[in-house]
Amino acid sequence: MALTSFDLNARDGRARTGVIRTPRGEIRTPAFMPVGTAATVKGMMPESVRETGADILLGNTYHLMLRPGAERVARLGGLHRFMNWERPILTDSGGFQVMSLSDLRKLTEEGVTFRSHVDGSKHMLSPETSMEIQRLLGSDIVMAFDECPALPADRARLEESMRLSMRWAARSREAFGDRPGHMLFGIQQGGLERDLREESAQALVNIGFDGYAIGGLAVGEGQEAMFGCLDFAPGMLPEDKPRYLMGVGKPADIVGAVARGIDMMDCVLPSRSGRTGQAWTRRGQVNLRNARHADDPRPLDEGCTCPCCQNYSRAYLHHVVRAKEMIAGMLLTWHNLHYYQELMAGMRAAIAEARFAAFEEAFHAGEALGDIERL
Repeated sequence: MALTSFDLNARDGRARTGVIRTPRGEIRTPAFMPVGTAATVKGMMPESVRETGADILLGNTYHLMLRPGAERVARLGGLHRFMNWERPILTDSGGFQVMSLSDLRKLTEEGVTFRSHVDGSKHMLSPETSMEIQRLLGSDIVMAFDECPALPADRARLEESMRLSMRWAARSREAFGDRPGHMLFGIQQGGLERDLREESAQALVNIGFDGYAIGGLAVGEGQEAMFGCLDFAPGMLPEDKPRYLMGVGKPADIVGAVARGIDMMDCVLPSRSGRTGQAWTRRGQVNLRNARHADDPRPLDEGCTCPCCQNYSRAYLHHVVRAKEMIAGMLLTWHNLHYYQELMAGMRAAIAEARFAAFEEAFHAGEALGDIERL
């Protein structure tokens, strides 16, 4: 049997459910990947992340190359051992962070030269160096190096950027080489332009990858425009390979993406929201900073089995959020990640049982209710 594989088990409309198999374990799809930017999901122990139902985490090439350094991680046994997560890890290529975080960056055909946002030191990222850093980290799924322009951008800029990314994709494939047990994903670009997306998809298929990401969305275009693009972009990519939508998103974005044929997603939102007093529930978003929660003995979500909802009241959560206590971010992050993974499990079951449309309708009806009545 191949060391890595992707099996589609069921379809319901364009929604799909299946399994990505890797030597470090199976990833049930559709999958949501919690973001462990600097080898940690903020506010969570790795064991707790696993308890929420996560099969795979995302690590960040840009942040890890700057601190603590990929060579150091390799010397210490690789990213899995370093962060005590023995299941699959996907690392992004670093391209998006270079564009969004770095000072004084210079883009050429070779790659990107930039100054670190940490200490101002000078670095170069290219397809070849990105592949080498990801090899040192030891991630199971490696992303090709690409450029991701922010939207809105004019067509000429999108065209130029997409073609550069496709040349970089070919160099990433070459530099990745033959690594049994590890997968390399190419990244489709082209903004919201159908013909550019088609050209990009064709270039990637010609190069040949183990999976395909849809990049360049969730960068300021809004949900309607993103869904418009997802109405056609996933269908341009091979049916028999995983499709990964990068950097998405809110629960409603995730449900809409799965409805359009997406298999994998990642986003900092569950953990970032948790650290700012925001929770996601079946009835939409709840802001625990609001005074209405101060005397409320009820749990955040009565139907939720996470430790936050089982053991703590809204009144307590309101108190620790307002007091800026560390436990506030820990509890709300745990709840949010639990909710996201419960959402994914619900979609996997609904697709397998050919009732995804009913699931989607019930999800939107729940969010439309808004939070429970105040006491």
